Amino acid sequence: MRKYYFVLLILTLLLTACGSSEPAVLRLATTTSTDNSGLLEAILPAFEEEFNAQVNVVAVGTGQAIALGEAGDADVILVHARSQEDAFIEAGHGPARYDVMYNDFILVGPTADLANIRGRTLASDALAAIAAAEAEYASRGDDSGTHSNERSLWEAAGLTADPETDWFNSLGQGMGDTLQFANETGAYTLTDRATYLALQENLPNLEVLVGGATIDENQDPALLNPYGVIPVNPDKGNIAGDLAADFVTWLTSIETQEAIGQFGREAFGQPLFYPDSEEWRSQ
Repeated sequence: MRKYYFVLLILTLLLTACGSSEPAVLRLATTTSTDNSGLLEAILPAFEEEFNAQVNVVAVGTGQAIALGEAGDADVILVHARSQEDAFIEAGHGPARYDVMYNDFILVGPTADLANIRGRTLASDALAAIAAAEAEYASRGDDSGTHSNERSLWEAAGLTADPETDWFNSLGQGMGDTLQFANETGAYTLTDRATYLALQENLPNLEVLVGGATIDENQDPALLNPYGVIPVNPDKGNIAGDLAADFVTWLTSIETQEAIGQFGREAFGQPLFYPDSEEWRSQ
């Protein structure tokens, strides 16, 4: 009899093990800012647990993230360059774009501030002053959302977006590496506030010069930085369409939006991102 129960126990354990499902994989192509800031690490475990999923994150510039979606090498993209996002939808690569959150861009630079941009209201005016002073400047130069915004600011200043000069450094790097370069060389750079705040302990030679200490102090509407999420068109094949749709619903839900709005408050005295989904705004 004991032998019978032992065999029954083994069979039960085997059946239980066979019945446990492997996590479904979701490929998320997103920007370096959502990764460098620590936001994804803070919120994704909740999605993975609820949906028995594993989110494989590829954090690159927005242009590269969109290219991954176009190629069908991502199931969903979370990016921040509205014109490129709209073009992605119009080309049929995704069914719709959904508002997720926003923060802002700021100009940071050396305390000495040789270009005298500290406290200027408009970033375009500050860039014009940097160019006039031929002060060292670091650009991501990587077709990211930040780089796209920077190009528009140079154009608003009436200047070439990528000057071929000794003082202008086009790095082709992510935000974290660009900030480190600026810190080490005494250069100015445009950054999203979230990444700067997350890394500022390692950036002792930089300070916020344009954009103020918080988003409420930022008076330049050109520095607003909205993020959108887009599921990739399942017609591309090999796309986890249902899981991508679940991710969009989860990311824009009240519960996740609240988590986004709380992220960073305790450590920095302000959120690093502000919730902005349609569901959040309508509550």
